[in-house]
Amino acid sequence: MRLSEFRRAVADEFGDAYGRVLTGDLVLGALDARTADAALESGIPARDVWLALCAETDVPAERRHGAGLPAARH
Repeated sequence: MRLSEFRRAVADEFGDAYGRVLTGDLVLGALDARTADAALESGIPARDVWLALCAETDVPAERRHGAGLPAARH
């Protein structure tokens, strides 16, 4: 997962404004008590950060995988 895909997944799941609040303020125990933004800045892969954010906020499993990917082109 690229950073742009992570940002798209966050916006799709939580909305732009609330997503920014979550990634900047919510401390994620699974990421050594870092926020999502701090974890990304420290080099933790975006996919790992996305999954930790989903777990912490109870995003259903069916909405975790493939999130943030652009729609398929036909």
